[in-house]
Amino acid sequence: MTDSVKPRAARGADKRRRLTAAAARILHEQGVERTTLADIARVAEVPVGNVYYYFKTKDELVQAALSEHSSRLDDLTGRLDELTDPRDRLKALVEAWVGQRDVAARYGCPTGTLAVELDKRADGTLDVEAGAVIRRLLDWTGQQFRALGLPDPDDLAVTLVSAYQGMSLLANALRDPDVMTREGARLLHWLDSLKAPRQTP
Repeated sequence: MTDSVKPRAARGADKRRRLTAAAARILHEQGVERTTLADIARVAEVPVGNVYYYFKTKDELVQAALSEHSSRLDDLTGRLDELTDPRDRLKALVEAWVGQRDVAARYGCPTGTLAVELDKRADGTLDVEAGAVIRRLLDWTGQQFRALGLPDPDDLAVTLVSAYQGMSLLANALRDPDVMTREGARLLHWLDSLKAPRQTP
């Protein structure tokens, strides 16, 4: 079905989806301040005048991009939840991060870089919304450590997610995707080394 014969509601939903996906990509690549609504419209292949129908301000597009990052995270963790072993889930998460090493080396972590940029703005609460996406990752990761019976699962989650943010930052600063490869291997070894305490009879 061509775009011209789709029902109006379906065309509208499709345009909104394309704009949201484009916002997530372009804001990651260019940052909030350098990105214009015209940039996002061009990538979404939507006339720039139509953008205002769906999003009145750039901040609304930033919120949509954060929602897109949250949805992608949910998709990823949903696929990982199909693995039966929590340790395998965590290792697959690390492997997914390493799989994005070229993107990280060029632009950094999508949510992390956005959170840092938004935190420097004096207006609004978008930095809190960016932090909420990272909190979702921490919560999911903590659940996996908890399922492994490890002590201090939330602290272990912070350690793992902090390592990801750190290696993304260094890969970006050094423009070296191998940072992600090397540090990812260390994280996999660390995850294998974690043992639940023995239960006393």
